[in-house]
Amino acid sequence: QVQLVESGGGLVQVGGSLRLSCAASGSRFAMMSMGWYRQAPGKERELVAAFGRDGRPNYSDDVKARFTISKDKAKKTMYLQMNGLKTEDTAVYYCNSDLRRWGGDNYWGQGTQVTVSS
Repeated sequence: QVQLVESGGGLVQVGGSLRLSCAASGSRFAMMSMGWYRQAPGKERELVAAFGRDGRPNYSDDVKARFTISKDKAKKTMYLQMNGLKTEDTAVYYCNSDLRRWGGDNYWGQGTQVTVSS
């Protein structure tokens, strides 16, 4: 079992910054395949950023050059630094740990709301 807890969301103005955190617990494999997704009202959940099989970060075109994903294995925490926020970044952001490649489950956090106001 993996538990994921996001924090760091909030209300910010256009052009501002936020840093999201995702604390993982439970399985020692939780950090092996992690990423951030988001879901805006009326839209499907979409990938924002994730670590690929080679360990390198991948970003959606919408956030490339503005967002940075990182992780601290010692703290079992993943981060998403979001700069230059736009109103279209408004969404609930979810932390994900996908262990299906290793026979496990696909885990989600409860989500954290990010609202960007103009």
